Amino acid sequence: MRVDGTRTFVIIGGGLAGAKAAETLRAEGFGGRVILLGDEHEQPYERPPLSKDYLAGRADRQSVFVHPAGWYAAHRVELHLGQPAVAIDRERREVRLGDGTRLPYDRLLLATGAEPRRLGIPGTELAGVHHLRRLAHADHLRGALTGPGRDEDPLVIAGAGWIGLEVAAAARELGVPVVVVEPEPGPLHRVLGPELGEVLAGLHAEHGVTFRFGDRLAAIEGRDGIVAGVRTEGGERLPARAVLAAIGARPRTALAASAGLELADEGVGGIAVDASLRTSDPAIFAAGDVAAQELGSGPDRRRVEHWANALHAGPAAARAMLGREVVFDRVPYFFSDQYDMGLEYSGWAPAGDYDRVVWRGDRERRTFVAFWLRGRRVLAGLSMNVWDVTDAVQRLVRSGREVDPEVLADPDVPLAGLLGEEPAGQARSGQGG
Repeated sequence: MRVDGTRTFVIIGGGLAGAKAAETLRAEGFGGRVILLGDEHEQPYERPPLSKDYLAGRADRQSVFVHPAGWYAAHRVELHLGQPAVAIDRERREVRLGDGTRLPYDRLLLATGAEPRRLGIPGTELAGVHHLRRLAHADHLRGALTGPGRDEDPLVIAGAGWIGLEVAAAARELGVPVVVVEPEPGPLHRVLGPELGEVLAGLHAEHGVTFRFGDRLAAIEGRDGIVAGVRTEGGERLPARAVLAAIGARPRTALAASAGLELADEGVGGIAVDASLRTSDPAIFAAGDVAAQELGSGPDRRRVEHWANALHAGPAAARAMLGREVVFDRVPYFFSDQYDMGLEYSGWAPAGDYDRVVWRGDRERRTFVAFWLRGRRVLAGLSMNVWDVTDAVQRLVRSGREVDPEVLADPDVPLAGLLGEEPAGQARSGQGG
């Protein structure tokens, strides 16, 4: 193996995972070439503000970038913007760019992220149909929400997931009417179940959001090439100033697939990686939204599309690329702001996995911690407007130990006490994903 000073590490993907991987390589003392490829013309940025503070106008453009503009040159990170990678030659260990340039690599990190799912209905070509994944998407959507007549026809949002709800909150703060069309019986139904979905639906209804549950968009209708309204499968016609497709994202695996790397099955999606984020090629790693990591020694995999995963997986992959012993097994974490409500979710409890939800605190005032249990084991926990409990919730989830549901619901019993520990807290980071 060549010494660090003559080795080249290439990172494909200009998001948070890729930028943090580059940062970690230098922090760990890697002295070779670090090349970071981004297919956008923007330097690496964080995505959570796109549906939150940046969209609502509470944060300026510079605040979304991972590093100051001069950081890359100062740390000898070769930043190639607007240059998509189009092929990987694994035999030669080369990456080919769209302009024909070939870049050799000793280690390669795929942090290609995900892309928005398309509606696939008539009218999606009209001006005023939006997706939200990139900074340019947020700029266009904010223009639609701040233009003249914003208090007239509504923004119609297809999908009541995290992005749909956060954009609904930002739009209402800007005075725009909002209608959310969602085929499930409530918001985030498959992620949080009906119990928490009811809480979130009530929060948004109080702020003037109109929901159409159990329905979906059938067509987008226009006038002079511009969105004018929508028609649902239930036959309802609604006026619309704009339409946001917020029906999820799919991992960007085309580059990996064409290179013959192993992919996860369609139910999970993404590039198959082991506990050290290594792909089926020992010289290639994957991190962030695109990585589907094995769970234990079985065939099951999990892919997490949240900010915290990109934040921590990028550095973990970088250390693995350097030959360090790495086991990436963090508890999944998500943070969201909607109106005056903040929530933090830790764990993994998809619909059908849990038996009951235990509440600690005041559900009516939306100041509580909710726990998803299978039997007496905590699978996940969500705090709403309750701070400094995430550390304890994550330790409780990770421990796998059984708890008494009645004790768990008692706010006078410290969560750390359920683990036999002294009470301890961790302030929230102030960023979400």
